Amino acid sequence: MKPSSHGLTYTLADDPLGGTVRRTVLPSGLRVLTESIPAMRSATVGVWVGVGSRDEVPELSGASHFLEHLLFKGTRRRSALDISAQIEAVGGETNAYTAKEFTCYYARVLDSNVSLAIDVLGDVLCDSLITESDVETERGVILEEIAMQRDEPGDEVHDLFAAAVYGTHPLGRDIAGTPETVARLDRDEIFRFYKSRYTAPTMVVAAAGNVNHDQVVALVAEAFAPLLTGLADPLPLRAPAAWSGSLPDRRLLVATRDTEQAHIVLGGEGLARRDERRFAFEVLCNVLGGGMSSRLFHRIREDSGLAYSVYSYTAEFSESGLFGVYAGCAPENVHRVLDLTRGVLAEVAADGIDDEELGRGKGMAKGSIVLGMEDTGSRMGRLGRGELLFGDQLSVDDVLSRVDSVTREEVAALAAEVLGHPRCLAVAGPFDESDFADVVS
Repeated sequence: MKPSSHGLTYTLADDPLGGTVRRTVLPSGLRVLTESIPAMRSATVGVWVGVGSRDEVPELSGASHFLEHLLFKGTRRRSALDISAQIEAVGGETNAYTAKEFTCYYARVLDSNVSLAIDVLGDVLCDSLITESDVETERGVILEEIAMQRDEPGDEVHDLFAAAVYGTHPLGRDIAGTPETVARLDRDEIFRFYKSRYTAPTMVVAAAGNVNHDQVVALVAEAFAPLLTGLADPLPLRAPAAWSGSLPDRRLLVATRDTEQAHIVLGGEGLARRDERRFAFEVLCNVLGGGMSSRLFHRIREDSGLAYSVYSYTAEFSESGLFGVYAGCAPENVHRVLDLTRGVLAEVAADGIDDEELGRGKGMAKGSIVLGMEDTGSRMGRLGRGELLFGDQLSVDDVLSRVDSVTREEVAALAAEVLGHPRCLAVAGPFDESDFADVVS
C-alpha cells in the first residue's frame, strides 16, 4: 500500500503471465486499476459503470442502452465527430456496450496516446450534453437496431430464452428495451438517469498495456473531476429487483418467423456469479457443448448430421445465472434435435462425466483463460470485471489452480442439480407454442 495525493494505492499482483496490477481509490470513490506490461506498444482504457438494464424500472426500459449511444454524441468540448476523429487520427478505436448489470466504454490506442484516450473517455462519461435533437436522432438508430435484432432469429432466440427463464423480472428484459419503451423515453428522463447513476462510486477505470499507474491515476483524477458535481434533483435510486428464484409458469416462448432454419435454446437457471462452483460449471459446460469434441456436438452434428451449429453456454448475474443449449436446424428436424439434447442432458445429470472428459473440459477452460490474455483489451476487461463484479482480482495462476482442483464428483453433483432444474425453451422459426407444448411440461 502506498499513500499519494490521489488516494491509497495497492499492488494486487505481479503476474508472470502479465505485468504489475495496481489499484487506487480516489477520494471521490472512483476506482482505478492498471496492468502495466512494458513489452506492449498499445494500451486499452475502459470505464466500467455498475449500471445496466436490470437497474431500470419498467417505464425506463432501454435507458442504459440509449444512454450508451448518446454519450458519444457530443460534450461541451467535443462534437460527435471530434470524439471519433481524435481517437481515429492516432490509429485508435473506441466503442461501448451495455449488459444487464453494467455498461462498458473503452478506447484502444498506441501507448503514446493513453492521455488522449483518458481525456476523451472522461469528457464523454462526465460531460455529455444529451440534447433533444440527439435523442431524436438516436431514437431512430436504436429502433433500427431492435428491428435488425428481430431480423436475426439466431440472436433473437437468446433474448427470448432469458425472458423464458426470468419472465417479467428485469433480468428477462431485452437490454435495448422494446420499440414501445424506446419511443416513450424523453430527454429529461435519460439525462436524470445519467446524472443519478453515473457517479464516481459506481465506476471503475481500468487500463492495460504499456501504462504507468501513477500517470494513469493523475490523468483520470483530472479527466473525471466533473463526477464530483451531481444533479440538484436526481432521479431517486432504486435497488435492482431481487430474483426470487422461482421460474415463471410460462417457460416456453416462441417467436413465429418465416425462416429456413429453426433456432432453439433449451436450458434453465444456472449459477450466480460468485458461486464457488463456477469453475466446475465451466468444465461441465465445456464437456456438454464447449467445442467439436463435446457430447452435444458429436451427438447432434457428427453422428446425426442434424445441425451445423450447436453449443452450450452460461451467463452469470449477481444472484442467478443462465445455462442454455443452442442449436440451429431445419424446421422438420427440430424435435429430433430437442430429443437428442434432452437425452444428453439426462445422461450427464444421471451419470456425470468420465476422466477423459474431465481433463478435456479443464484444458479448454485453462486455454480460454490464458489465450484470452493475449491482447490489452482482454486484460483491461479482466481488470474491470474483477473489480466491478467481484470486488477482487484473481491472478491467472489462482484461476488455473481452481480449475485444476475440480473433481469428477463435483461436476457430477453440479450436473445432477443444474441439469435437473425445470426446463425452459425458446424457439424462433416457423412454429407456434402448440408445437412444443410437451417439451417443458
